[in-house]
Amino acid sequence: MKRSQINKALKELEQMIKEYRYFLPKFCDFTPEEWQTKGHEWDEVRDNMLGWDITDYGLGKFDEVGFSLITIRNGNQLRQKEYPKPYAEKFLFLKEGQYALNHFHWYKMEDIINRGGGNLLIRVYNAHEDETVDYDSDVTVHVDGEVRVVPAGTQVKLEPGMSLTITQRLYHDFNVEPGTGAVLIGEVSQCNDDNVDNHFDPPAGRFPTIEEDEPPYRLLCNEYPPAPEK
Repeated sequence: MKRSQINKALKELEQMIKEYRYFLPKFCDFTPEEWQTKGHEWDEVRDNMLGWDITDYGLGKFDEVGFSLITIRNGNQLRQKEYPKPYAEKFLFLKEGQYALNHFHWYKMEDIINRGGGNLLIRVYNAHEDETVDYDSDVTVHVDGEVRVVPAGTQVKLEPGMSLTITQRLYHDFNVEPGTGAVLIGEVSQCNDDNVDNHFDPPAGRFPTIEEDEPPYRLLCNEYPPAPEK
């Protein structure tokens, strides 16, 4: 992705968060220059990949396949003594025409919440024992406490305010119902680790390769410099 695309996408997410009157922690406002001066007191942000994020799955088609997001709290499953939080929280921004690829998580359970905007469509499948997609068996889902049994491949529609619980090994993908507009998505989950806890079908990457055509507006969560040593 070009850095200019990333900057534009992050600003759009930031604007929609403001539009729906949510407020972000102050580390979300740090400039790239400010990050160069931040000491070890900010290691929780660095180590747990809090902050701005984006994905095009390495496909280079962000407007069709990809979305922007921000992690505002997170623990660390691999470093529980240092970071004992068992939970995480995110905002995601998905525009009409964008698609988030089919995947499941081995460890993380999450609630996906429509925080405002258009209608979010989440397609669901079970996984076979060998982790391939089960295109046949019915899927049990939980929508705001209501248990539903739906056919494989059903797109569960979440209108603003609604949520869906995604359990481990439940395949899911996202897009927006045409004609309803961009969606601000909330995610409340167990600890998040995008380096090891995403299983895509078909296989895909997670973080973009960046072409630097302009200075970064914000550093992404995988770009922070180490704390300066005094």
